[in-house]
Amino acid sequence: MAPPVTLRQFEYFLALTQTGQVSRAALQCNVSQSSMTIALRNMEQALGVPLFVRHARGLHLTDAGERFVRHAQLVMGAVERAVDDMRAVADDLHGEVRLGVTETISAYLMPAVIAAVAQRFPNLKIHVVERDRAQIEQGLLAGEFDFALAIVSNLTRFDKLQYDTMLRSPRRLWTHPDHPLQHASTVSLAAVAQADYVLLDMDEHIETVGKYWGEYGLQPRVRYQSGSLEAVRSLVALQQGVTILSDLVYRPWSLEGRRIMRRDLSDAVPTMDIGGVWRKADGLSPSSETLMGFLRVSIKALAQS
Repeated sequence: MAPPVTLRQFEYFLALTQTGQVSRAALQCNVSQSSMTIALRNMEQALGVPLFVRHARGLHLTDAGERFVRHAQLVMGAVERAVDDMRAVADDLHGEVRLGVTETISAYLMPAVIAAVAQRFPNLKIHVVERDRAQIEQGLLAGEFDFALAIVSNLTRFDKLQYDTMLRSPRRLWTHPDHPLQHASTVSLAAVAQADYVLLDMDEHIETVGKYWGEYGLQPRVRYQSGSLEAVRSLVALQQGVTILSDLVYRPWSLEGRRIMRRDLSDAVPTMDIGGVWRKADGLSPSSETLMGFLRVSIKALAQS
């Protein structure tokens, strides 16, 4: 009988997928490199499949490793949620909170977050309204929302709005597994500029792309532009171009079941920062402040799952 896979091995495996190097993963988990290597070898033996391919530059996930990532994330997420659930009781918070959200947050965070909020605060009514960033800012200033969840790196009204960053999601290069950039020793924006590019037109992403590419005097060679993230994902998976997007919206497979891989860039690319926003003059009500704290923990847990 194969030995069981332990939670500690799951933790080490996910650290390796995030860092790509044993030394960095060991540092992150506060263990020795030899302990990390032995744990990985034992895990592969228990599963009966190789999870990584070793290269001089570090580790790359195999097909089996890519499939196993999601299972490992679900396992660790379930453990964290189980612990949180045992520690928490339903909060007797009453009243109503008017919450504004932008498109990306609505699509990738809110369904799970709303379910968690309903369980934790059964007597609190939350009215969620999806708007674009400019409308969110205007709604906050007009008192339409108690607070909002938005990409705070896109905010403009810093004179009257205050925010709390809850999540910084790195942006990385997405490619087909066989794309030449996936196998280069390093990948710069200048190298990406030579490839066909798939540009996402969603939640002010085009403006963000223009800013950080412009800092290097470059621009992507856009072949396709789409407001659908699933379309962008499919085009990359079908070898029609590459893109740079945040880890929050990354999935290793397209709708067609084709694989998508990520690469770190050698040039500095800004993270996608998500947070709570409210009007400085009013501050947060007790209900909003309690909800904000819960959302901060929930969003971080979702991003890691």
